[in-house]
Amino acid sequence: MSFHGHPLVGVVSDRREIGPHPFHMAGEKYLRALALAGEVYPVGLPLLNEGFDVLDIVGRLDGLFLPGSPSNVEPHHYLGDPSDPGTWHDPERDLAALALIPAALRVGMPVFAVCRGFQEMNVVFGGTLHQKVHEVAGYRVHKENPEDPIEVQYGPSHRVTFEPGGLLQSITGAEGAVVNSLHSQAVDRLGEELRVEARAEDGLIEAFVVEGAPGFNLAVQWHPEWQVMRNPESLALFHAFGQACAAYRDRARSEASG
Repeated sequence: MSFHGHPLVGVVSDRREIGPHPFHMAGEKYLRALALAGEVYPVGLPLLNEGFDVLDIVGRLDGLFLPGSPSNVEPHHYLGDPSDPGTWHDPERDLAALALIPAALRVGMPVFAVCRGFQEMNVVFGGTLHQKVHEVAGYRVHKENPEDPIEVQYGPSHRVTFEPGGLLQSITGAEGAVVNSLHSQAVDRLGEELRVEARAEDGLIEAFVVEGAPGFNLAVQWHPEWQVMRNPESLALFHAFGQACAAYRDRARSEASG
């Protein structure tokens, strides 16, 4: 597949240590979903927060994608209780994501957020998170069993219902979908300016958009990147995002040329 002329989408990286060295990493499953289903060229954004010029970075991109991650958003960003000892955090990603999201939304750049990215977007708008939603009365277990094969971990878990007349229903033409579920963090209080797009059967918020934002935006709690080409609803989400990125790029070029 040739990527000549495809929209350029920034993918927020994770910072992880492998042996004695830190690496800035983006999961292949997200990159392949963006390339194959979204028809965009994904570029990993390193978390170099010293001299980090958000506006300059946003000005070079046609879209922003925030992937999932095993790490949790540090609770001080939403005035939450301290995490349990041993909880995996990524403070460098927190700083980058929480700066990039509002900058991209402000200029109308398409933004698509998955799992951790969904949680980051809620925090940006003043929302709070459950750190262990499976321990909160009334909610089902939404996390995977790490002992299961990867195909089982990412397999169908529960149904989500799309809000009538919402973006998800418009994109997919469906009233809901059966999704996977691999998270401990979850929305507690929804941030201001956010509109619910989908809920799980136990009432947990599973998707939202930013009301009033000038461009395409969508945040989902599940992992639509997994086997995206085999799932019509997931394929539709990435395709819609890619189309929005292409339109944003073309509009920016037109404005630049006068």
